[in-house]
Amino acid sequence: MRVVDSVGWIEYFVDGPLAERYARYIENPDELATPSIVICEVFKKVLRDSGERPAVEAIANMQKTTVVPLTSELAVNAAEIGIAHKLPMADAIVYATAQSVNATVVTSDQHFKGLPEVEFVG
Repeated sequence: MRVVDSVGWIEYFVDGPLAERYARYIENPDELATPSIVICEVFKKVLRDSGERPAVEAIANMQKTTVVPLTSELAVNAAEIGIAHKLPMADAIVYATAQSVNATVVTSDQHFKGLPEVEFVG
């Protein structure tokens, strides 16, 4: 199981330089878990940059994965992880979510550098 971070989804949807590398994960939605905060981040970015229709289409694709909601327990775990690893809030939630479902985080975000169970795309 893998969790693709927001940067990966955005790269994929905007056909960025790393889109093909992320495609191998994203195009296998049965093997993905998606934190609800990633849906928020991706929707916001695509909506702002490309408009409502592409944003809705992006979210429709993301919902083919196993969406993991932010529960109180997960929020507390994310706060602890954020402090322990000096992660920004959204990244801490992504990392905590991945841990909660025994998944590897797939990302290009340098905040995750050096953390266990992180696969860098770059």
